[in-house]
Amino acid sequence: MLTLKQIEEQRDFVVSRLAVKHVKNAEETVDRIIELNRLRRQMQAQNDAVLCELNQTSKSIGMLLKNGKTDEADEAKKHTGELKAATAELDRKMAETAQQIQDLLVTLPNLPHISVPEGYGAEDNVVVRMGGKMPELPEGALPHWELARKYDIIDFELGVKLTGAGFPVYKNQGARLQRALINFFLDRATAAGYHEIEPPVMVNEQSGFATGQLPDKEGQMYHAEVDNYYLVPTAEVPVTNIYRDVILSAEDFPVKMTAYTPCFRREAGSYGKDVRGLNRLHQFDKVEIVRLEHPSNSYQALDEMIQHVESLVTDLELPYRILRLCGGDMSFTSALTFDFEVYSAAQGKWLEVSSVSNFETFQANRMKLRFKEVGDKKTQLAHTLNGSALALPRIVAALLENNQTPEGIRIPAVLQPYTGFDIIR
Repeated sequence: MLTLKQIEEQRDFVVSRLAVKHVKNAEETVDRIIELNRLRRQMQAQNDAVLCELNQTSKSIGMLLKNGKTDEADEAKKHTGELKAATAELDRKMAETAQQIQDLLVTLPNLPHISVPEGYGAEDNVVVRMGGKMPELPEGALPHWELARKYDIIDFELGVKLTGAGFPVYKNQGARLQRALINFFLDRATAAGYHEIEPPVMVNEQSGFATGQLPDKEGQMYHAEVDNYYLVPTAEVPVTNIYRDVILSAEDFPVKMTAYTPCFRREAGSYGKDVRGLNRLHQFDKVEIVRLEHPSNSYQALDEMIQHVESLVTDLELPYRILRLCGGDMSFTSALTFDFEVYSAAQGKWLEVSSVSNFETFQANRMKLRFKEVGDKKTQLAHTLNGSALALPRIVAALLENNQTPEGIRIPAVLQPYTGFDIIR
């Protein structure tokens, strides 16, 4: 969430950066917030004056009674009643105004970093670099959903029977491959200094708000309405919220965490859009990396996270590209995002497998995550970052398609100690 100070002191800059994300009515919303906060301050000044008069009048009553001035004391008592009513009304109006400000603030997304390119959608994202070698597929190569059936490793129809579309069942060597990837990703993250967390896969409303999923993505989340819990769309939500309402010392940075969770997304409105096989699921596995950083170091941390994800796709021997997202394709909460895509050869398309983002103070402000410099009593907002390292379904799709041979599906060397086999037959 943007801060009032930022909006008031950098009004024109805020409006111009919101325009990069194509926010409707941004200028009107910003000006309305500034006006409401001006009114709130006016009411606060009035209330302070009323409270001062109330305090002085209350003190005078005892002295008037002591001096036998009963009538004047009664008038003073009557006036204190009027003053109490006035301050109560001002309190009510200030609370109402503060809520109006809050309601407007939560509609504004994070400001995009100055390096974010202009653009409206995926076609305007900028390729930063590419790596890996494009595979040469054998004649009659199959897409992953047909390979899954041929080798009996993923059962999409059984998933429909048990739950519905978008909930596949992994079997035999397919289940082993899933577990291998999860363990490989976690081992690499912990080796890079990330502390492993096993969080709940349901969160409360406060957690969803703090990381920016609520109210922005409410329609995308599975909601257990009786208990008002939400199934996590990503481990980012519970892991980052570990530090909600926490004040750190600058010496605590960096805070580096990793977690594996199943992830749940309704994917409303995405039907008919690349939904075949593993391309778009309602439940999928993912390993996440999360960092809390001093503001002076967060962009160096972002570079380190990008290098970490790049090392994973490189060691999996997958052709990949890294994209800097344009303003129109960025998330509500992000200041700067880099997407990783791997090439799925049998489908002939690039598949997104990771987003690595710096949120600067946006999430920290929502969750009241602050820190103090050593020897300083003043608190500041921390920076938060996260990235997929990695999401499994499209990684699996690319691995199956790109490594198919007449003998079976070859397993990359780095995964073989985890799978216990070098080929799926």
